[in-house]
Amino acid sequence: MRSLVIVVGIPILAAALGIAMVGSGTVAYDNPTYRVIEMIGDIEIRQYEPYLVAETKVDGDLESAGNQGFRILAKYIFGDNRGRRRIAMTAPVTQEKAKGVKIAMTAPVTQEKAGEQYVIQFMMPSEYSLAELPEPNDSRITIREIPARSFAAVRYSGTWSKRNYQKHLDLLLDALQTAGYAASGEPIWARYDAPFKPWFLRRNEILTAFQAPVASG
Repeated sequence: MRSLVIVVGIPILAAALGIAMVGSGTVAYDNPTYRVIEMIGDIEIRQYEPYLVAETKVDGDLESAGNQGFRILAKYIFGDNRGRRRIAMTAPVTQEKAKGVKIAMTAPVTQEKAGEQYVIQFMMPSEYSLAELPEPNDSRITIREIPARSFAAVRYSGTWSKRNYQKHLDLLLDALQTAGYAASGEPIWARYDAPFKPWFLRRNEILTAFQAPVASG
């Protein structure tokens, strides 16, 4: 059975941390850059460009590890770092650290099983290079680059129920298999909206790595 990898957008993180959002919570967040290179029905084959992340490894089950990792990384982007400049945040939050560099909020945030631990990642704003990002004060945080990679993705709205997730994961895998693609690795569940957003307006995605069919002739 394929394990579950969860990706959640920053509005979800903000709600989990008790951060006040303005209005509906809809904000234009920096996201990983990708281009769609092929369509298989409703499935997008995407090529992602490299991007930087701050990541931490934590123990616990899926939910407790995610909450712990979110808080560790949120403190870093809210100013718990060794930066010398202050950078305006792109999200309308009402809480922030009084020292260090503030780093713009981005989406998504990823959670992935790694042995007995979980790796939690925040994407860093694209305006920074690796050398420009401030050093974390917390030794549990690592800054690194995620290389260019390809994913197949299905986008859907609706609730965050396991049934809805499984329905669209099956759709994604069936479409890939029919087209001759072989899914690989763990699926990634992407949630980009806050819990208070109506379920029928939410943006959800499931992504998977894959092996393309071998060209004949």
